[in-house]
Amino acid sequence: MSIVMRVATPDALGEIVEAVAGFQRPGRPVQLHPGDLGWNWSLGMQKLADAVRVWSRDGEIVAVGMGDDDGLIRMGIAPSAGDDAVLAGRILDDLPDGYRAVEARSGRAFRALLDSSGWVADESWTPLTRDLAKPVEDCGLRVETIDPHDVRDQLLHDRVAVQRAAFPTSTFTVERWRTMAAAPAYRRARCLVAYDNAGNAVATATVWTAGPGRPGLLEPLGVHRDHRGQGHGRAITVAAAAALQEMGSSHATVCTPTANTGGVATYVSAGFEQHPPVTDFRRPSR
Repeated sequence: MSIVMRVATPDALGEIVEAVAGFQRPGRPVQLHPGDLGWNWSLGMQKLADAVRVWSRDGEIVAVGMGDDDGLIRMGIAPSAGDDAVLAGRILDDLPDGYRAVEARSGRAFRALLDSSGWVADESWTPLTRDLAKPVEDCGLRVETIDPHDVRDQLLHDRVAVQRAAFPTSTFTVERWRTMAAAPAYRRARCLVAYDNAGNAVATATVWTAGPGRPGLLEPLGVHRDHRGQGHGRAITVAAAAALQEMGSSHATVCTPTANTGGVATYVSAGFEQHPPVTDFRRPSR
């Protein structure tokens, strides 16, 4: 059985998103998700395609990697191929020198190969999940959902403004939101904006499903810098979990830097279960 690696093309992105959706299983490690691809789609189809590598075995996609400008590639591996040592070797051989780090939370064979090949532990991340089998409580804030078919300009501007106020280096814009919302991955997504009692837009989240009965993802989630310390992080997290539940997800999932102790505590307070940390792998020095 032959394994082939290719760089994605814009026309193939829809197929790749569906394949990555099929990788998501309840109880499995939090790995590359359709929402990760969907969020990066805001940068444009061609830029996303250039960043994506796909490994196929006899025509079936069994692994997908998405690189970023910092030299990190984030991997998703099909559960059926997690113990495939041949695939693991091929992925490692195919990684360009430009990738200094690998996010590989799934695929035991690939993780073991990275370890035995001298790759060392890099940044530590804490996965968190919330089981959506039980009802999700009210979040306590007014939460609006942006309808991509009937966009209210003020709501969209609020969503972008909170994003930029929550993340100091954010370059998110209205135009990027529209690009993202027009993509196939967004058909199973929602953007939420939360408002306090004074009518201020205080928090936002985008949630992505992978199809009914599969884990959904919170990516991204943030609180406006001028409205922190008031419980809005917990509130928007609960609202995001409720949205994923309405959309049929089995679980709400997120992964945050282990060093972000405040973020971990917020997710736990919103009913998420904290799992053992997992590290990225950094290429050995030469």
